[in-house]
Amino acid sequence: MGAGDDTVWAVVLGAVLATLGGFVATQLEGYFRRRERERGSALLFGELLTVIALLLKMADESRSRGEPYGPLTMRLLRGVQRETETYDRNRESLYDLRDGTLRARIHTLMVRITLTIEGVFEAHDALALIRAGGEAIDADAKVRAAAMDASRQGSFDFLIETSSQLAPLVAVLQPLSKQPIGDHEAIARAF
Repeated sequence: MGAGDDTVWAVVLGAVLATLGGFVATQLEGYFRRRERERGSALLFGELLTVIALLLKMADESRSRGEPYGPLTMRLLRGVQRETETYDRNRESLYDLRDGTLRARIHTLMVRITLTIEGVFEAHDALALIRAGGEAIDADAKVRAAAMDASRQGSFDFLIETSSQLAPLVAVLQPLSKQPIGDHEAIARAF
């Protein structure tokens, strides 16, 4: 074997090592990118679920004071509805979470909250239309009003019951986010 053969082998070995190095670098870069996306997704959904839990707690407290479905309670519920819309706009980020069970739990819970909050508003609006009839409400309208009131109450109660599932999901998301997920309640109560 001559000096030329050694040079060829050195070039081939260099090319193989460069290819392997490029492959390893690409794999590592992909791994770190996936981890970063998962962290961002966990933070986004953790914050979103925390805010929904806080708004529902405040709405429940508001419902127990004064008019149960007064303007403050309904504004807080509209806030929950806006948060569900934020979830819908960012739902594809859910796939950055590697845990399929966690993704399913979050999505199922958000669907449940979205549908239930729509039920509260539908019953509330229908009740307002019935009551807009004034003093001349007939017996049939009174029955419909009672049914809408019961529907609104049941939907709201289900929302509050469902909200108990938010904190455990946030507890799973927090370590994935590698950041503390805000203590929104303490901050909100400070103002």
